[in-house]
Formats: sequence, structure tokens, C-alpha cells
Amino acid sequence: MFTGIIEELGEIIGIKTSADGGKITVYAGSVAEGTKVGDSISVNGACLTVADIKKNDLTMDILRETLDKTTLSMSAIGDKVNLERSIQPSSRLGGHFVFGHVDCRGKVEEAKRVGRDWLFRISVEESLMPLIAVKGSIAVDGISLTVAEVAKSSFTVYIIPHTFENTTLQFRKRGSEVNIEADMLARYVHRALVSMKEKGSVVTEDYLREHGFI
Repeated sequence: MFTGIIEELGEIIGIKTSADGGKITVYAGSVAEGTKVGDSISVNGACLTVADIKKNDLTMDILRETLDKTTLSMSAIGDKVNLERSIQPSSRLGGHFVFGHVDCRGKVEEAKRVGRDWLFRISVEESLMPLIAVKGSIAVDGISLTVAEVAKSSFTVYIIPHTFENTTLQFRKRGSEVNIEADMLARYVHRALVSMKEKGSVVTEDYLREHGFI
């Protein structure tokens, strides 16, 4: 589990993919410190397990499903990636609970400067939109962000200078694809509401309040 607060930018120094999956080797700085074989690392939002370590080079296996759902299948040597180690019980939770289970690839439809900040509008599969809410959390390439606006098949986030300058968002532009993970809380609430509807329950505001949803 992660927080979505990126620790550093790593660099891909090796990647191999096949029909069965693949391997990726990333050069890391501080993230390599104290990391052991078997540890989980978020690489652009995808939770990967460290299989081998050589000084600052971390090698991780990639499942075929992960390649299919994430942008790692399009990665190349020299690409920068967002890195975050999994949280510990004593860690401060500065973002939100990010599991590293990418839902889909999103597409940057708009990326522009707005004053000192940046605005990104990202389109996703319409089936994911019920899990995205204004003021809610979402992970984009593993970065914990707050949703500012929601449309039929896209959402908008604002990026502060520090986040822009210290993550892969500085390399993203219109047409770029990014990894998207919806907030886990939204996922469970949505599943509960769908289940109640399937059972014939009338989901009213009073019902939601009575059962602690609002």
C-alpha cells in the first residue's frame, strides 16, 4: 500500500517484455536505500515486487495483466518513472491510500499552465467515472491528486509547481497516456450501492444517511 506521495524520479535502465509478462530495471536513489528483495515499489502507480538488487538498480517482474492495463508496456530505456516505497505503520499519510492496482490508462486531453499551477484534463473509460467525484482522491501515475471537475468521460486536476517539477507530469502533454487508479473508498461505496440496488433496496438520501454513507 502507498500514499501517492512520490519520493523520487527513477530512470528505466532495462526493460524486457513478452507474451507472458516482463522485467523492468530501474535506477533509484533514496528509494533503493533499505529496500530488500520482496519489497513492493510503486512504479508510475503500478505495484511491483523487487526481484533483484544491484546497488541502486532495482529489478522487478511485471505480470502480463499489468502490462495490458498500464503504460509500462510502452516504456523505454531512459524514461523517468515515479517511485514510492510501500508505507510502514509509522508512516505519515500525506496523500490517500493507493494500492498500486491500476484500473486503466487515461489520456491527457488538456495540459496547460493556469497561473502558478498546471491544469490537466484526463479522459478515462466511462465505466470508471462513477468512482470519480469532485473533491475526491485519484492516483495518476501513482500521484495522489484531488479531483477538481468531473465530466461525462473525463476529470480535471490542478497540479502545484512542486508536484509538477518532481514527478513525471512534467513530461506529460496532450495525447500522453497515464496510469489511473480510483480511490478504494469510492470503489467499495459504489459496489455497496450497486448491490443494494440489485437486491431491490431503494437508495434514498435517508437510506444513505441511516447506513453511514453520508
